[in-house]
Amino acid sequence: MKARSWLRVLLVLLVAAAGVAAWRFTHLTEVRAVEVRRGTAAEIVYATGVVEPRRWAKVSTLQRQRIVSICDCEGRRVKQGDVLAQLDDSVEQATLAEMEARRARLEGDVARAKSLMDRQVASQTTYEQVLTQLREYEARVEAQKQRIEELKLRAPMDGVVLRKDGEVGEVLATTGDTTLFWIGEPKPLRIVADVNEDDIPRVKVGQKVLLRNDGYKDQLLDATVAEITPKGDPVNKTFRVYLSLPDDTPLSIGMSVEANIVVAEHDNVLLVPGEALIGDVAFRVEGRRLARTELRLGLRGTRMVEVLAGLKEGDLVASPATGDMRNGERVRVLGRTILDQGAATGTEGAPKGAAP
Repeated sequence: MKARSWLRVLLVLLVAAAGVAAWRFTHLTEVRAVEVRRGTAAEIVYATGVVEPRRWAKVSTLQRQRIVSICDCEGRRVKQGDVLAQLDDSVEQATLAEMEARRARLEGDVARAKSLMDRQVASQTTYEQVLTQLREYEARVEAQKQRIEELKLRAPMDGVVLRKDGEVGEVLATTGDTTLFWIGEPKPLRIVADVNEDDIPRVKVGQKVLLRNDGYKDQLLDATVAEITPKGDPVNKTFRVYLSLPDDTPLSIGMSVEANIVVAEHDNVLLVPGEALIGDVAFRVEGRRLARTELRLGLRGTRMVEVLAGLKEGDLVASPATGDMRNGERVRVLGRTILDQGAATGTEGAPKGAAP
């Protein structure tokens, strides 16, 4: 009886082991494989920026006044000195009239004082006092005329009215942005970008820049580093970098872009997706097993990484790699992807044919 019991237990254990083995054989870890290929590796510095003209100006007012007239000139060319808007100057004009009347009276006083002094009826001191009062009022009148002139908003330069804000009857505020007009030349354009202070030592004038804008996802946009502002912003910890755009750029003034500044580039090197790496380790796919492989890496882009040693062209690596993968583990390969030979590691977009 005891022998039969042991046999039954042994049979149960064998069935259980066979079941586990069958489960492990039929329930393999599923992975996607990426074939290692050669391409261009690029190390980038990320920045964000806004498109603006190289030559432009704002037209603002510091006075809180009502708009009484404004030009219908948005998108049109104007010349320096053209009146773009007129603010209400009725109070200032009334004050000017009062000052001019006072000046006229002082001019008569000066003439009488001069006549009396010539006849030696009045002293020269009296004459000079009246003359001083007249000169003070003449200065006040000129200052008032200048205040009235400032209520006429004029074009500060030749150019196109890029944008107009404001309508007749609107009362301008004295706080916040009081800009009514943006005037400049539509071409050439540039990008004003903010670069983190930790990255600015690697940015140099003349470097290539790859741009991304949601409105032009399928179009290659490029620029060039043209200028780096010497002083950074200690609050935001950024530096201002100017990127020069080509004349045929489709970008418009005011658009925001993401900029990838290419600070280093290596051609014809082995590439693997960054998601296929755990530190400096990748898992090669050999048949139906994983082989843990330590790599020596070079440039790291946003999506792709240069491999200096550890892999060869044509090798398959599991991508994405996960922390629970083990050396020698049996796997089921769901798909095999070949990297495009022209894939650049420095762009935000995935290379053609790259594994998702």
